[in-house]
Amino acid sequence: MSEQNAVPLIVLSASRDSAELINGILRRAGHPVHCTWIPALPDLGDALAQINPELLLVVEHGEDELATVAAIRDQNAPAVPLIVVAESVEETHMALAMQHGAHDVVTLSSPARLQAVMGRELRAHRLERALESTLRSARDARRQLEAVLQQSADAIAQVQEGIVVDANAAWLELFGFERNAIVGQPIMDVFDESTHAALKGALAACLQGRWSDHTLSVNGYFADGSRRTIELLLTLGEHDGEPCVRLVIPARQRDEGKLAEELEEAVRTDAVTGMLNRQPLLEVLHEKLKTPAPGGVRYFAVVKPDKFAAIERDVGVTASDNVLVELASLLREHLSTNDVAGRLGGVTSLVLLERGNAHDVEVWSEELVARAGKLVVKAGEKSLSLTCSVGLSVVPSSAADPDAAIADAIEACRKASERGGNQVATSQRADEDTRVQSYDTIWVKHIKAALLENRFRLVQQPVASLQGEDPGMTDVLVRMLDPSGKEILPGEFLPAAERNNLLKNIDRWVVGASLSFAAQRKVGCLFVRLSKDTLKDASFLGWLDNQIRASRAEPPRLCFQVPEDVAASHISAFKGLADALRERTFRCALERFGSGRDPRALLASVPLDFIKIDGAIVQSLTRDAEIQQRVRELVEEAKRRQIETIAERVEDANTMAVLWQLGVQYIQGYFVHTPEEVVLRAEA
Repeated sequence: MSEQNAVPLIVLSASRDSAELINGILRRAGHPVHCTWIPALPDLGDALAQINPELLLVVEHGEDELATVAAIRDQNAPAVPLIVVAESVEETHMALAMQHGAHDVVTLSSPARLQAVMGRELRAHRLERALESTLRSARDARRQLEAVLQQSADAIAQVQEGIVVDANAAWLELFGFERNAIVGQPIMDVFDESTHAALKGALAACLQGRWSDHTLSVNGYFADGSRRTIELLLTLGEHDGEPCVRLVIPARQRDEGKLAEELEEAVRTDAVTGMLNRQPLLEVLHEKLKTPAPGGVRYFAVVKPDKFAAIERDVGVTASDNVLVELASLLREHLSTNDVAGRLGGVTSLVLLERGNAHDVEVWSEELVARAGKLVVKAGEKSLSLTCSVGLSVVPSSAADPDAAIADAIEACRKASERGGNQVATSQRADEDTRVQSYDTIWVKHIKAALLENRFRLVQQPVASLQGEDPGMTDVLVRMLDPSGKEILPGEFLPAAERNNLLKNIDRWVVGASLSFAAQRKVGCLFVRLSKDTLKDASFLGWLDNQIRASRAEPPRLCFQVPEDVAASHISAFKGLADALRERTFRCALERFGSGRDPRALLASVPLDFIKIDGAIVQSLTRDAEIQQRVRELVEEAKRRQIETIAERVEDANTMAVLWQLGVQYIQGYFVHTPEEVVLRAEA
């Protein structure tokens, strides 16, 4: 410790030798001290005030002088421990000194006891000082809390065990309720049932100190009968000496700039559906397509209500707008943060979807159709059931002009309507175009060259814990580099690799690089994907044994993961590989879990360490109670089998809060970290 950080002491002694002797004893014992020698009693008061010591030692002073020293100490620094240094120690002498205010009596002839007493008194002094500071802060906080709550322009409510225990005037004014209608009532009564799961999870997380500055989006009920979406901030607080959660709705000041933005937005959006008008929508799409997708695939989805002309004839033009409003509201709830949606024309909506793979797009579309089929829309005096059709088309990675892909999606939607509606259709021409544009022959050449020249790299996406400390777990993804060093995303080269039996070669590069990285960095756990080709590769285990010996990696640091649909289609091969991997102490996982026909049967038949809940399910979690129940049952089944659960593709705080409520243990996705931001280079 540097001299400026040394513990300040005052030694009151007629001789400097005593001060230097004390200083030497303490420093040799490892106590970093700075002794100030005070030879005369009249100087003690100023020294106490200026030096602010942590200990005061008095050497060989008489009884009367000790009483004077204690009085000066009590007047200037009453919390500083006073220790008497005597030539010898007797019980009567010690008792007398302590009656005059000393904490103990020591001798220079017993350095060990001197050191022990000094250490004890320093610890006690610091603890007392810290306690007093804490108590003072708590008293100040209690005095200020009521004023802050009542005077703040932010709407604030305090919640304990799900009950509102206090609410300020801004909260009461915002919701329009009297105080007795809010305080003492369950907080869930203020919010729509669709957001209860997220709010319960966020409250629990906040009480455990594991909720950061995330904003929670909830639907609130107001005294005028309206229901509006509001943004909540949650912080840990205290009420009547007990922990509570403060729900804060920040006050939003409307300045001229904000008003101008809102007016501009009003011009850009459709008055009926609230979505982008056709021209602004196309402008946004053109701009977005100038940059490649951060990962995965892009699709256009055209959404159209079925038999709308008949609905319009039946209820009239004005009332039929309610159908469009309800469908648009459902569509907006179904979007993710990176999606773009708008009104293409008439009753047709267009959405640009960014998802991890085609499977995610299909699940999204089917869920939208299913939810639309459950809607009952009031149009005038009538209640109508509603269905819709969805047409999908792939957006090629090289497509700067979206017109062709949009036309394909429109055609696919038309075919879905002609088949009776209430279904999803995918453009075959777009799929064929994608196959043509992939230029398999060229891709095979590039992939083989990249393997020979080691032009692959790993990137990691951290896995975060919802229930404890950072687990040090990472999901490993692969990127290919072209000869100029430009990164190529897996969505561009993996389809060609799969069609040309190159996936197992890429798998081996990834596994080898991951083993090397795990050996070098001693990571907690790397999740490494295996394709169906590797699943059926009889030579993989022998190759893996050689890699373990060469890399000297510890097998438990790797967890091999396989998609649920692949495992279900090749159950015998997967079970055999999983058993062999666990014999070598590797861990095993299923990803994209929960969308298959019988996920529970897989849990029962295969030895697993983790399941990764399908990102397509996770992205629909906050708005669908049935999906929440399905995930809860899967989590409970996994816990019974001592299998840990991870949610994929978590993109917002609401989803994280629901997952917390459902008991999911870990999350990964762009809300936690984007994989491109932390790059790992490893030699295969």
